[in-house]
Amino acid sequence: MKKTGLLLIVAVLLMGILGGQMVSAAQLTFGYIAPGPDTWYRRTVEGFEYACKLLGVETIVLNSQYDASREVANIDSLITQGVDGMGIFSFNPQGAILAANRAQQAGIPLVTVDNVGQVLETNYDVVGAIDFDWEAMGIDYAEYMAANYPGMKVAIIAGLLDHRPVQIINEAMKNRMAELGQNEIVVIRSGEYDPSVAVNQVQDLVQSGIEFDIIWVMNEDMVAAVIRYLEGQGLLDEYVVIAQNGSPAGLELVKQGKLDYTISSSPGWAGMVAALALYQHVTGDSAELNQPILLPITPVTRDNIENKKEVVPWEVDDIWQELTADYFPELAKYLP
Repeated sequence: MKKTGLLLIVAVLLMGILGGQMVSAAQLTFGYIAPGPDTWYRRTVEGFEYACKLLGVETIVLNSQYDASREVANIDSLITQGVDGMGIFSFNPQGAILAANRAQQAGIPLVTVDNVGQVLETNYDVVGAIDFDWEAMGIDYAEYMAANYPGMKVAIIAGLLDHRPVQIINEAMKNRMAELGQNEIVVIRSGEYDPSVAVNQVQDLVQSGIEFDIIWVMNEDMVAAVIRYLEGQGLLDEYVVIAQNGSPAGLELVKQGKLDYTISSSPGWAGMVAALALYQHVTGDSAELNQPILLPITPVTRDNIENKKEVVPWEVDDIWQELTADYFPELAKYLP
């Protein structure tokens, strides 16, 4: 009887320990900070939440609304709430660096999204920087315009001018254009990732007398509004319109022949990969830090526009699991 009772006690204690471990794993909570309301940012949130749901991880999502002080408050809020891991997509480089500093002090693992690796150049450790190759995009656009529209002048409607991906893609385009000697950027305006601002900028440029043939727009929410404006003014046929993103709105415009060219880069899949990389670290499967994790980009043509493995969906799609297995097999092992 005594031996049976002892075994029973040991069994109960063991179950309690194992049960505690299972509860602990199930109770992981990740926080994510988005920079603003733009569709690109919302899709990264959805991708992050999608992965966390598959992993059984709770999420806390905060939005900074393009306000630096609010972003700082959001960082502090997640740290105060004691999240097990954090992701941040900052609209300015300093936001991600500040997050890296404070998260490291608090002992909370952090991943950054679309910080173009700037945080990796600091003394702060992060799990990884999830990004696209913005320089390669800029080079691709310059080569496409040189091959298809030699001699044409370009007006750029950028996103936020202090957003590092904007700066990199513009600089890469400009430098490659100079090497090729076929095209020239004559003006760069900030569209602020706001369709109404982008339309106002294009309207002003059209009326300014500045000569340009190509309108390049940083995202397809903005470009859809710009195309509607040009159509309404009977001007769409006078310009070549090029954009960046491969969003559902942009793909439809390509199919309609109104948007000449774009490059696919899925923010939703980026959010998913960010959550998986964070999970890998938090669960102790990897101690690697400061990983640059680049997702593939694909020029969109009418030949590949229906191929989800090349033109990657923005919205939650199971194809992301296949793509993760293809490009990041070490992260795909956590997927069902």
